[in-house]
Amino acid sequence: MNIPPSEHVTPISLAKHYNVDRGQLEGFGGEDWDAMYGRQSVLGMPFDLGVPNEPNAVLLDRDAVQVDMGGAKATYLLFLHAVEDRVSRYQEGLADFATDGNELGDHVSDYALEYADSETHATRILRRFAIQQAHISWGASAFAAMPAAKPSVAMGATDEHGLGRRPASAYGRAETRHSSGRDGGRAKLWVYALPNPHPHKPIQQLVLTPKTERSAVLGIARTQVADHPLRPGVREKLRLDLPAGARLNALGELENIDIDLGVVMSARAVLDYDADRWLGAEVDVQPARSSSAVIVEYIAHPQAKLYVGTEVGKNAVYDLARADGIAKVQPAHRPVKIRVVEKGTGQLVAVRLHMHGQAGEYLPPKGYHRRVNPHWFEDNYGEHVNGLNQYCYIPGECVADLPLGEVYVDIQKGYEIAPIREKFTVGADTDVVTFEIDRVLKWREKGWVTADTHVHFLSPQTARLEGEGEGVNVVNLLASQWGEMFSNVADFDGKTTLGAKDFGGDGEFLVRVGTENRMQVLGHISLLGYSGQMIHPLCSGGPSESALGDAQEVTMAEWAQQCIDQGGLVVMPHGPNPQCERAADIVLGLIHAIEMMTFNPHNAQINPYGIADWYRYLNLGHHIPVVGGSDKMAAASQLGGVRTYTHLGDRAFDYENWMAATKAGHTFVTVGPLSDIQVEGQAPGSKVQLPASGGTVQVTWQAASVRLPIDQVEVVVGGLTHDQVNVNKALSASGSAAVRVENSTWIALRVRGSYRGQHGEIAAHTSAVQVIVAEKPIFSQADATAVLEQIEGAIAYLDTLAPRPEATRLKQMRATLEAAHNRLHQQMHKRGIYHDHTPLHAHGHEH
Repeated sequence: MNIPPSEHVTPISLAKHYNVDRGQLEGFGGEDWDAMYGRQSVLGMPFDLGVPNEPNAVLLDRDAVQVDMGGAKATYLLFLHAVEDRVSRYQEGLADFATDGNELGDHVSDYALEYADSETHATRILRRFAIQQAHISWGASAFAAMPAAKPSVAMGATDEHGLGRRPASAYGRAETRHSSGRDGGRAKLWVYALPNPHPHKPIQQLVLTPKTERSAVLGIARTQVADHPLRPGVREKLRLDLPAGARLNALGELENIDIDLGVVMSARAVLDYDADRWLGAEVDVQPARSSSAVIVEYIAHPQAKLYVGTEVGKNAVYDLARADGIAKVQPAHRPVKIRVVEKGTGQLVAVRLHMHGQAGEYLPPKGYHRRVNPHWFEDNYGEHVNGLNQYCYIPGECVADLPLGEVYVDIQKGYEIAPIREKFTVGADTDVVTFEIDRVLKWREKGWVTADTHVHFLSPQTARLEGEGEGVNVVNLLASQWGEMFSNVADFDGKTTLGAKDFGGDGEFLVRVGTENRMQVLGHISLLGYSGQMIHPLCSGGPSESALGDAQEVTMAEWAQQCIDQGGLVVMPHGPNPQCERAADIVLGLIHAIEMMTFNPHNAQINPYGIADWYRYLNLGHHIPVVGGSDKMAAASQLGGVRTYTHLGDRAFDYENWMAATKAGHTFVTVGPLSDIQVEGQAPGSKVQLPASGGTVQVTWQAASVRLPIDQVEVVVGGLTHDQVNVNKALSASGSAAVRVENSTWIALRVRGSYRGQHGEIAAHTSAVQVIVAEKPIFSQADATAVLEQIEGAIAYLDTLAPRPEATRLKQMRATLEAAHNRLHQQMHKRGIYHDHTPLHAHGHEH
């Protein structure tokens, strides 16, 4: 944005005193200074910098230079200058070659003020204090002079893409959100503010006298501001109603905004919270995002002006000193310790925390982002975004800079603990605020543990913190590959369970690194908890999972068998997709569990397509439990937002026993409600035997929720609703049903409820109990046909499009898929079920 320099600074012409063309001046900035001519705004201040191809700099070499000031008054004189480059010599023959700018203290020159009353005041200009050389390395900034470039604010690369632009900063660099202007690289000019000890005296002339080194002065200006003109301010906030013609971008941010003597850090749409709703019983309270007002965060000199561009081409101007047309937001300068403890014990507990002020501004603790980055593979640092609400995970306590007055807080920890959503008051003497959380549902004491089967990108320690903060006992952090990018590979050692007692933890919240092995077409498979060497390749078959040019060198079935051989748990992730080889692997009996996934439970239910796909395999007699995994790859995804509950039975809790209990099948998946079912006293994962005549089985069930209202509870038999109980948004329910069974089938519990108020959304589902009549298998013709066609699709892909490995390897892979096809095909023929084969796979076809 092009804005005028500050009116509080007046440039001083050096046209009569220039004695060198800086473009020809060796040992200084050279060509890097060539673009700076004429009237220039430097740090928001005006300087007159001469014209090219003639004298345009004052070289202080031998003779003093006298600049007529004409009786002007000033609190500070501002110099745009640099000393000649010099090699730093720490020790001859060792450290004596770098032009790094670390040499300091030499008396470069004197800048003397001569007043109208003949008094003189001289200031010693010392290397790296008031002046610095143009070329420096990192960390060699001047101590009392600023580089002649403002800090710049960067937008995240994904945000830039979202606005249809090429990112100005690369991934990684963009995550810093700014550049300081102090970085090494191009030659720098330095701005020094020389304080005038007699600001009320007229200055007759300025005398610049060289001493021990050559230096160059390109421009001089004067000001009468009281505060140091170069000292950056601390962060402030204001609320601004947009002037006519100003528009927010698609991200809800105002980009056409700037400050002359300062930097705008961000200008984001105001989030208007309804205080009554916040303090009420709603499950998820989102603010309304304004389209006509922004919260501006900035640093600025007290006499700076704020400019907002409009579509009519004229800037709206706001004087920050007078605060006309703007509303200052209470600054967040009071450091307050936030503590969260467990009711009854007083022990600190990890939680997910949100705080905002009266203007709706997010108030992160120290060490967390002002704006949580929600995008894939960016800023994976113990934070979460739910809609417009931002959160961080804290290990029981943190320190936050808070404003005086009312602060609104939201504290959450999983699906058994009552959330806290309230407000508190910060006073001038507030040092500590303590919150007490209460476990309402005590299912952990009944032998249930929670797990997320699918997490990416976090460090193991951050995964443990987020797991503890969300009440997730087991976090499975999965290494994998995306093209030529690998994640968490170095975190895998095939033996360590972070948080286990054997590894110095308390044994209650665990993290184990496994792998998600992936292929774009054949599918993905999660290999959890296996020991020994990592199972390679992590990905195969080319993009987007493995790298371009990679051959199709493995099947998921082979990966699964390796995991089983190494003592692991094999999970088919994020049902129902990709729908290809998953069918063959389930038919071959290589899959221990099928995963339901949702990135954020507030925006989505448990995927009904994933549930229906799982039903297919239950209807073919594959007694596979259901588990939940978030597939967390960004802060927009909530770790454990969809989670597995596993009943340990008589097992003690550790990672190996969790795997064994999950394989046994007494599990349920949920985005909120807890649920369980018994059929003739048998839990999910079990079988109930009936005689050839069948019989009636008694089903009992229970469901409970801390805050997500339950709409209906359904007893599902063979994929169809047998009994439905309308709970009418209560938080707990229980019941029973008598189910007449004449043919072998399965029974499970499905719970409906919605964070969004959407009727019919699935909030929880238990694994199944099989009911077997006279040893007759469970087998559905329609589901068998659909599954067989998926297997045929996997074979067709290998035969046609898969990047070819060597012939023997292709033959081995194909044999694996043919084995699954033949197994299901023979089961179908045994039952008199025939179907149309695909053209590639008719009986007798030469493959």
